[in-house]
Amino acid sequence: MLRALVVSSTQKGSDSLCSLMREHDRSIELLHCLSAGEARRLVLDQELDLVVINAPLLDESGEELAVMVVQQSLAGSILVVRNQYFEQCEALFSEQGVLVVSKPVIRQMFFQALSLARSMRRRLTAMHTENEKLHKKIEEIKIIDRAKWVLIENLGMDEQQAHRYMEKQAMDLRKSRYAVALSLLKTYQM
Repeated sequence: MLRALVVSSTQKGSDSLCSLMREHDRSIELLHCLSAGEARRLVLDQELDLVVINAPLLDESGEELAVMVVQQSLAGSILVVRNQYFEQCEALFSEQGVLVVSKPVIRQMFFQALSLARSMRRRLTAMHTENEKLHKKIEEIKIIDRAKWVLIENLGMDEQQAHRYMEKQAMDLRKSRYAVALSLLKTYQM
């Protein structure tokens, strides 16, 4: 289910955008707020898929908020601006990943922006997950290498012997090399 935040300084603007979003996706969970400050807290505190900003806001233009959303979260960001500012805003913010839509909002264009934001969110989430897996793998390799060096220093093994010893321990104990490495580090570093 898509979780979205609508930020608008007027209730009418908020209702209009929420209505369009529900028309596009009935299962969407919508939150709304009136200020950029409140929106920032929600973006940092909650897992959101999309933030739609009806510019200008009471406490700022909304542009800074749109950029903050894409820089500090995985949520997509749609900035709705007056028609006379559309080209300028699109040129400034599209490179940063902010989608810009002009007022008055055309249903078809808004729906396309919603679909694009949803696709971007899925892709970013997949990349973030893959990145986390790679970081975890790198940390495991570091621990395993550290354990090898502990064996080399404390038992006088060479690197091949330490590697074989850890692999044999992993097979014999039916544990991962990482678990064996942690056990070795605990044993020899206390």
